[in-house]
Amino acid sequence: MSNRLFQGIIHQMRDSIDRVIGVVDNNATIISCGDLARIGETNEYLALDLNDNTDVFIRDGYTYKPFGSQIRPEYAVFVEGTDEMAVKFCNILTVALSSIKQYYDEKYDKNNFIKNVILDNILPGDIYVKARELHFNTDVDRVVLLIRIVSATDTSAFDVIQNLFPDKQKDFVFNISESDIVLVKEIKSGIDTKDLEKLARSIVDTLGSEFYTRVVVGIGTTVTGVKDLAKSFKEAQVALEVGKVFDTEKSIVSYDNLGIARLIYQLPTTLCEMFLREVFKKGSIESLDQETLFTIQRFFENNLNVSETSRKLFVHRNTLVYRLEKIKKLTGLDLREFDHAIVFKVALMVKKYLTANPVKY
Repeated sequence: MSNRLFQGIIHQMRDSIDRVIGVVDNNATIISCGDLARIGETNEYLALDLNDNTDVFIRDGYTYKPFGSQIRPEYAVFVEGTDEMAVKFCNILTVALSSIKQYYDEKYDKNNFIKNVILDNILPGDIYVKARELHFNTDVDRVVLLIRIVSATDTSAFDVIQNLFPDKQKDFVFNISESDIVLVKEIKSGIDTKDLEKLARSIVDTLGSEFYTRVVVGIGTTVTGVKDLAKSFKEAQVALEVGKVFDTEKSIVSYDNLGIARLIYQLPTTLCEMFLREVFKKGSIESLDQETLFTIQRFFENNLNVSETSRKLFVHRNTLVYRLEKIKKLTGLDLREFDHAIVFKVALMVKKYLTANPVKY
C-alpha cells in the first residue's frame, strides 16, 4: 500500500521538480519512481549505505534521505543530482511522504492501531469504532508478549520475530523502544500458561542459538477483545520487572506465575521497610553471612527437611542444626517452624525487592 501512496506523490511532483525522483525501501529496491521503468531495481551498495546513514547522503550521482516511523529507517527518498537543490528537494519530499504515510498508518494500518491500543494512545470509546473501520476481529483471544533484548548482535531481532510470525492479519509485531519488541498473538480459546511459555521459549531459543541474541520475555494474561490488550501489555511489563528482581536466572516470566512476588512488587517501599524492622527486631538481616544465606536457601528448596538439606549440603545433620540455631539466635526466627519459615522467606524477598528498586508501571 505504501508503494501506491508514494507513487501518487512522486507522480504529482515529478514535473515540478524536473529531475528523476523516487523512493527505495530498506532493501534498496526502488518502490516508486518518476521513471516507471526503474521500479524494481536494487543496488546492493546502496543497501549498505542505508544501514549506515540516518541523514542525507550521496551515492552514484543521486542524493538520498532516509525516513520512516520505525527505529531504523524503512525508506529513503532519492533525487537526481548532488547539489544543494537536490538536498532541498529531498527534504521536501521526505516531509510529504512521511506525512502521507503517517496519515495512512493512523487511518488504515492494523499494526499501528494495536500499538496505539496497548500504549493507551486511543480513547476507550474510540477503540471499537476504529476496530469496525479496520474490519478488525474483536471476538478472539489474544495475549501480549514483551520481548526485551539483553545483548544483541548486528542481526535485527525485530526482523527475526516478524519472520517467526508472518500472519499480519492475526499476529502483530512492533518496536516500542530500541530494546523492547511487542508481540500481540492471536491464540486458541482455552490455551494455558505452559503453552504460552513454550511459544516464548521458541523465540528465546531461535534468537539465542541462531542469531546469538539474548532476550527475556514477559507474558501477560490472555484477554478477549481489544480493549484489554493494554492490560495484558502492562502485565507483561510487570512480569519482566518482577522477574528481574526475584527470578534473575529466568528468561521467560509469566504474569500468572509471579505468585507472592507480584504482591511484594505492589507494596509501597515504606511498608516493606516497616515489615523488615518488625521481623528482624533482634538483629539485622545484614548480620547473616553468605554461607548462612546459602544454607537458608537450600533449606527452603528442600521443604524444611533437615536430613535432606544436610545431605545436599554435604554436612553433618548436627552441623545444619547448629546453623539453624545460630539463625534463630540472630533473628528470633526458627526456620524449622513453618510459620517462622514463611515470614523469613517473605522477608528475604522484600529485602531483595528494596535492594533492586525496580521501575513500576
